[in-house]
Amino acid sequence: MKGSKQGFKSGFVSLLGRTNVGKSTLLNAFIGEKIAITTTKPQTTRNRIPGILTTEEAQIIFIDTPGIHKPKHKLGRYMVNIARATLSEVDIILFIVDATKPLGRGDRFIAGLFSGIKPPVFLLLNKIDLLSPAELASARKQYEGLFDFTNIIPVSALTGENLLPLQEQILRHLPVGPQYYPKDMITDQPERFIVAELVREKILHLTREEVPHSIAVEVLEMKEREDRNLMLVQANIYVERDSQKGIVIGQGGRMLKEIGKNARADLEGFLGCRVFLELWVKVKKDWRDSPGALRSLGYSG
Repeated sequence: MKGSKQGFKSGFVSLLGRTNVGKSTLLNAFIGEKIAITTTKPQTTRNRIPGILTTEEAQIIFIDTPGIHKPKHKLGRYMVNIARATLSEVDIILFIVDATKPLGRGDRFIAGLFSGIKPPVFLLLNKIDLLSPAELASARKQYEGLFDFTNIIPVSALTGENLLPLQEQILRHLPVGPQYYPKDMITDQPERFIVAELVREKILHLTREEVPHSIAVEVLEMKEREDRNLMLVQANIYVERDSQKGIVIGQGGRMLKEIGKNARADLEGFLGCRVFLELWVKVKKDWRDSPGALRSLGYSG
């Protein structure tokens, strides 16, 4: 860790909200690279994912959290606990809502968690690229009464609209502090974690109904062949039912091949080399409710 420069600011900023409001898209937009997967499926983010933005004046560590929802299994409880724990661990909270949707019970519940906490809370009205000025004004009126927010900022994580003013407001409220990470570091998650998430993202895009939520990916090996500018990646895809295994593999293995092809393209961009990807599909019955399985897959602690 480097010492503080004169007036240098640093701190931790939590991205909090319901599922599918655009938290991961916002994180990727700030960092300028894809470190958190994004899909239209709810409860995509399962872990606390840091994204590090370093400038000459400051270092902002954004913490992408799972969407707060009513959990139906041990994995769901783990996800919600991770999100709630950040309330007391960060310097600023960004409460992100989907401004195209009416104010709901989930938003009211999350706003209720802010009572008595110390960090300033910004309300981000996301997806304004889909709203007219009148619709945005109506959304603002709905949400602004939820809490005494430090700032209310309309943004579009998808197009980047208003992200610079948001960054300026974050800097205003960050404390003076040290540079925690090297300036070229964009996340402290291990490479294997990002690789597993990129594979899982492709499965989420290609499958439907209950299958996406039953998926876990474990990277078994990453072996570099420097002489050929090639990385061998081997991973297991876990499902909870035999029927789900058949869906992920597909007729004649077509679905698994499509998953592998799509994942390989992202992996080569992330790793900066050619990738040989081997995927196996295995059944781990009811893993989302098994403490042992959750631990082995990194969803505990």
